[in-house]
Amino acid sequence: MTTYTALPPERFEADRPHLRAVAYRMLGSLGEAEDAVQETWLRASRADVGDVDNLSGWLTTVVGRVCLNMLRSRRTHPEVPLDARVSEPAAGTAQGGDPEEEALLADSVGVALLVVLDTLAPAERLAFVLHDLFAVPFDTIAPMIERTPATTRQLASRARRRVRGGAPAAVADRVRQRRVADAFLAATRGGDFEALLALLHPDVVLTADRFVVPTPEPVTVSGARPVAEGAMAATGRARFTGLALLDGRVGLAMAPHGRLRVVLLFTLAEGAITRIDVVADRERLDGIEVAVLDTVGAGPVGAGPVDTAPVSAED
Repeated sequence: MTTYTALPPERFEADRPHLRAVAYRMLGSLGEAEDAVQETWLRASRADVGDVDNLSGWLTTVVGRVCLNMLRSRRTHPEVPLDARVSEPAAGTAQGGDPEEEALLADSVGVALLVVLDTLAPAERLAFVLHDLFAVPFDTIAPMIERTPATTRQLASRARRRVRGGAPAAVADRVRQRRVADAFLAATRGGDFEALLALLHPDVVLTADRFVVPTPEPVTVSGARPVAEGAMAATGRARFTGLALLDGRVGLAMAPHGRLRVVLLFTLAEGAITRIDVVADRERLDGIEVAVLDTVGAGPVGAGPVDTAPVSAED
């Protein structure tokens, strides 16, 4: 007689934080991640786990499959685009979740990483997230996407190259760029007007395209004080903003749920910001290569060896 072994709820709860971490990186949305974890529980609670030696690993593959299905459904039935104007995220920005919690989670994962992950095909995203971020073997991932382990390795490698981006600016330049961009974000988040003012050249110029603010034409603001005052008025954006490599230079990317909405491109001279370009035009955003900024002087995340063999099939 075969004995049926159910998964104890407390055993699942012990893995819930890990499963939510996997789901969030796969989906980029806290609300969707919670839905994926709940669906994982529903599936796991109906399964016989008597022969499962590694429950945490098994649950990881289950949540991975759930997320993969959600990503594929998202591509088949795309969401209605948000209004192009993004002057301030609404209080309910997090889909079914706490906006502040979602902002903190995005910050801990990295806004730039979420943006790059959002550009990947579902199979690439699964291979990269499970292998590079959670050390799941390619032999385990391959059946989930109906590929060979070798092809799965290539998919992860291709995703890794997207995460790394092209050749960045020289290390010395990147150090300066990162220091200034980080200080700008910190001052904006903290509402520190004087700190922000100190970063700006007296004759700084800010441009914002017509998709950034509700005006028919692009906006140009000149002078350190007016630019700083405008930045202080847009602190709501800073919750979902993080440092990123934008065409190889350090800037800021705003991306609620990992969907890129706005970038800030900085021009520096003698350590001060002389120009800020705020871009929300979808066509321009699609033309900017976004990559993950890791420790200064080192490569972006996912710095394993890169496979150069072509992928045999597209997702």
